[in-house]
Amino acid sequence: MAEQLDKVYDPQRVEKQVNALWGSRPYFHPDASGGDAGTYTIVIPPPNVTAALHLGHALNNTLQDVLIRFRRMQQRRTLWMPGTDHAGIATQTVVEKRILAEEGKRRTDFDRDEFVARVQAWKDEYEATIIGQLKAMGCSCDWARTRFTMDEVCAKAVRANFFNLFRDGLIYRGKRLVNWDPATQTVLADDEVEHETVRGHFWYLRYPLVEPVEIPCSEGVPPLRPDRGEGILPLRPDRGEGILPAHQSDESTIQRRQGHHLPHWTKSGATYAVNFRLADSLPASVLDAWRQERKEILAAARQQDRPLTTHEEMELDRLYSTRIAAFLDSGHGACHLAKPEIASMVQDALRHFDGQRYDLIAWCIMPNHVHVMVRPLEGHNLAGILHSWKSFTAKQANQQLGETGSFWQEESYDHLIRDEDDFHYQLTYLLQNPEKAGLADWPWMTCKTQDSQQEDHGQDARGKQGRDALATIGYVTVATTRPETMLGDTAVAMNPADPRAKYLVGKQIRLPIVGRIIPIIADEHVVLPNPESEDEKARFSTGFLKVTPAHDPDDWAIGQRHNLPVINIMAPDGSISDKHGWADATEPEARNLLGMDRFEAREAIVEWFRQENLLEEIREYTHEVGHSYRSHVPIEPYLSDQWYIAVKKPIDHLAAKFGSGLIEGTDVPVNSLAGLALKPLLDGRLRFIPERYARTYQTWLENLRDWPISRQLWWGHRIPVWSKAGRDVTVPQSLSDADEAIRIIAAESDEGPVRFACVAPGREDTESRLEADGWRRDDDVLDTWFSSALWPFSTLGWPDQTAEMKTFYPGDVLCTAREIITLWVSRMVMMGQYCAGDIPFRDVYIHAMIQDGEGRKMSKSLGNGIDPLIAIDSHGADAMRFTLASMTTDTQDIRMPVAPMTLPDGRQVNTSPKFDIGRNFCNKLWNASRFAMMNLEGFAPASFGVSDLDVISTWILSRLATTEAEVTASLEAFKFSEPLAQLYRFFWNDFCDWYLEWVKFSMRDEARRPMAQNVLAFVLDRTLRLLHPFVPFITEGIYQKLNEVAPARSLGSIATNDGADALTISRWPAGIGHLAHPDVEEQIRVVQEAIRAIRDIRNKYNKSSEVLTASANAPKATADVLNANADLICQLANLDSFGAAEGAAKPNNAATTIVEGTQLYVHNVIDPVAERARLDKQKQEIQQAKKAVESKLANENFVTRAKPEVVAQARERLAQFQEQLQAVEAHLAELSG
Repeated sequence: MAEQLDKVYDPQRVEKQVNALWGSRPYFHPDASGGDAGTYTIVIPPPNVTAALHLGHALNNTLQDVLIRFRRMQQRRTLWMPGTDHAGIATQTVVEKRILAEEGKRRTDFDRDEFVARVQAWKDEYEATIIGQLKAMGCSCDWARTRFTMDEVCAKAVRANFFNLFRDGLIYRGKRLVNWDPATQTVLADDEVEHETVRGHFWYLRYPLVEPVEIPCSEGVPPLRPDRGEGILPLRPDRGEGILPAHQSDESTIQRRQGHHLPHWTKSGATYAVNFRLADSLPASVLDAWRQERKEILAAARQQDRPLTTHEEMELDRLYSTRIAAFLDSGHGACHLAKPEIASMVQDALRHFDGQRYDLIAWCIMPNHVHVMVRPLEGHNLAGILHSWKSFTAKQANQQLGETGSFWQEESYDHLIRDEDDFHYQLTYLLQNPEKAGLADWPWMTCKTQDSQQEDHGQDARGKQGRDALATIGYVTVATTRPETMLGDTAVAMNPADPRAKYLVGKQIRLPIVGRIIPIIADEHVVLPNPESEDEKARFSTGFLKVTPAHDPDDWAIGQRHNLPVINIMAPDGSISDKHGWADATEPEARNLLGMDRFEAREAIVEWFRQENLLEEIREYTHEVGHSYRSHVPIEPYLSDQWYIAVKKPIDHLAAKFGSGLIEGTDVPVNSLAGLALKPLLDGRLRFIPERYARTYQTWLENLRDWPISRQLWWGHRIPVWSKAGRDVTVPQSLSDADEAIRIIAAESDEGPVRFACVAPGREDTESRLEADGWRRDDDVLDTWFSSALWPFSTLGWPDQTAEMKTFYPGDVLCTAREIITLWVSRMVMMGQYCAGDIPFRDVYIHAMIQDGEGRKMSKSLGNGIDPLIAIDSHGADAMRFTLASMTTDTQDIRMPVAPMTLPDGRQVNTSPKFDIGRNFCNKLWNASRFAMMNLEGFAPASFGVSDLDVISTWILSRLATTEAEVTASLEAFKFSEPLAQLYRFFWNDFCDWYLEWVKFSMRDEARRPMAQNVLAFVLDRTLRLLHPFVPFITEGIYQKLNEVAPARSLGSIATNDGADALTISRWPAGIGHLAHPDVEEQIRVVQEAIRAIRDIRNKYNKSSEVLTASANAPKATADVLNANADLICQLANLDSFGAAEGAAKPNNAATTIVEGTQLYVHNVIDPVAERARLDKQKQEIQQAKKAVESKLANENFVTRAKPEVVAQARERLAQFQEQLQAVEAHLAELSG
């Protein structure tokens, strides 16, 4: 007898032994000869050499390994190509940080080659770590073919592809606005920008006009800001606005007034805007809500002993204006003022004491409310004037209408006008009321002509009547989330549909701080202000847009349309600078900002505007801000010279193969790079699993902009372009015979004309001649994704037609995360088509993202990450793989609870209780396999057919056949949790809980033993094969031992297994579908239910170890099944006999249970005396509980006042107690009988 498995499963020992086995033979190294028939290829998403792998990598590589092992066992020639990515930005960044921390040096303290060598050393260290981690996880990669994106093979492909793109006119040099990472000081592509939700602000800045402009009041006076409350100018804390009385100085001339007139501020000689309304003009609910909100706002400020915030002041204003006006303008109530006789009477009353008690400036009598602008004269106050108007007109109106009661609302609204701007704004609002309410040619509105020399409240705006009054403005207000960029403003834009545009477009603004004179232009991009709009931009808009072409993509487009200057006010590190295009930083205020970080400058600029009374308002604003996917700092739109790939330019020489023209419904040419990537998806040749991710891919390609491929780094593939300034530059004469090795384009730079030369790969002699002739190679490197896009074929030796290219390209599947669908997947398809003439894979499987138990992304900063090697050390690689695969469903994210763990060396690390699931399963598999092999002593192949199989063998083989089919179908469909669940049920429930228990009895029978051993060995073998892709180490370890114990495992003439020396290359289970017998499975299910029921009775009556007798009263068909399998029932229910019959009587003192219409009796388990005492006690308890519920339901108050669901629950409990009581009484009656 061969040595058995160890008693205790030791993952580390098994993994070490199995890794040695796999490393001893080229199990994972497929032969590249023989063509592409029967191949299956996966290229690993190459991990970045920035750091060790995390749990997300463990999930990704587990799933790839499941797929590759599955296909390898299906006897496909499988290639899983491993390798790592140089990750230009990320790797250079971490190395720079390390050098700075350890040596206090920066990259620029080294020459380029020296610094690159330092990064190469880092790469070598972490590449070895990563490969070691992958092997520890059980990844069955072709390690002999391991590649690196900057090794010689891949570098050759990068050079060849760049040259081809350059030759085809797809690579060009351009200066435009890019996504700039100030931390790493390099450009980013659109898909390298992560958008994060940020709680920021809108700052409202006043820009003075060079010369004041007059605008009719009917057009609205800038800044027209009805979103802040109609008729309410921006708050001015410097003038006392927005300050509670408790915080005002004693010298303040503005006093608070008591009463129902709001907001209760008065000042001698002041002008007021007043509004009072008919009693029924507002619904009571609106008034109540209005008062309550006002109380809450004021109470919050009082409780915190502070003045009202700007936002709170705005909300109070809106309570008295915008929100109330919506009801007023809708014509709520009787609208008595729409009757000419009532309106005329009110108008006469307003005029009655004009010039004696007050100066009546303007008024508008609306159908249900009145607006007045009035200045009380000396000796008179606003409260008395309002009381006089309202009391007189109320009496007169009630007499005319024949009514009694309140005519006016008690509360009125008055606003103390602060300055000329405020006056003009209030006047504009008053005169626009009829038009806003849809009242054309409204007669009850007047603005008096006043002496233009009066100066208290903006008399210069009242030189004309009503809507013809003019307002003189001296500034416009712009809103911005990035005040620091105002230094580069070169225009202010208005929408031409804005009624103010015809008066302001063409005028000039003097830019604060800088002093630059900039024009007001018209552009339809500007969003018109509308505080009630669903468009958030309209709600925050002033109608005036500051235009900074060098620092905003929308502004750049406006600048291009209007030929505006482009002024870059930042250095590459994001600091304010006059060295990169800002030539007019001459004012002292501007020069003080030089050298400041962009965010430091933001604070300084806002404070300057505040001090100069040009900061109108600050509003909180939550919006999306682009961040670098590497450094995680906010990106800066930045004007920069870069190399680009034209992704939507048609490629003429590909039209014959791929077609031409636009893809239907898009602007994407079929034979452009974007088209080469998009068309396979639309044609169905490229498939995403789950399907929803195809939309992400499609949308990105349809809206794709040209790809910036140059990066301002030293680590990476240096761009193979040489340049030389001058218009008539030529290549050296010695290169005239090498035309195919060089391509030249002409371009313009800031310094003048320039020539760019691209050299084909492998032509170092050409490069040397160029440099000797004064040509200089570009310092930048290529975007990391440029080389990664070639990964599926550069790793196989392209551009050479190697055996690997012919055999393994195109591949079959890419397994990756959703975050790089645009960054990588699309570009691989694009370049696969362009370079190799076919898509690199047919299927793209997008797996879930791992989060912690609280739904947060795992990260170092949160301290919630789990090191895969920690999980492997504590639970084993197979336990980790089993857990990760079992959690992989089609959901977008999966949660992994995180718990702390102390290592033997005292370190605190993270693990997860979820890994216990995998460890428990592996322990069960080990122990069950060990038990099975102990029962294979003396094993020898036996000859038998299907008819010789007993029912248990027939059943377990049927369950095996069904499971094989289910698992295979699931894996074919890229399901991972489903096949594991299927295997778990089969192995744990069918094989361990039932089959191994039954087969013990067969092993004791010398006649049945040979066949039982052969079936057991066969089923165990097949189970190991099915589980192998998920838990490869333990299954391989058990399989090796099984080869020693039972070398030939077949089912006589029924089925055979191959005799592979390693499980990893054995055949995938198949070919036993004919052994599936649903009828036998159903019979055994009935037997299992009977056994479970009998076991439950044993537990209930504490008869766990006694041999008992049982019988059943069952329908004839069920009785036949039970009798045919009585031995099986007796074996696992520990019975001396069992029989079933239709109509069988219940024996005395037998316990009874019912299962699916079958009454099962377990004899002599009941002690009548003890049982009667138990039942009597139970009957008493039920009766008491029943009585309590009956009493509650008899209470009328309970039935009528309690919630209906509570009453229903009580009635349901009563019914349950009645049923329980009946059952107990029936049992007592049986005992008495």
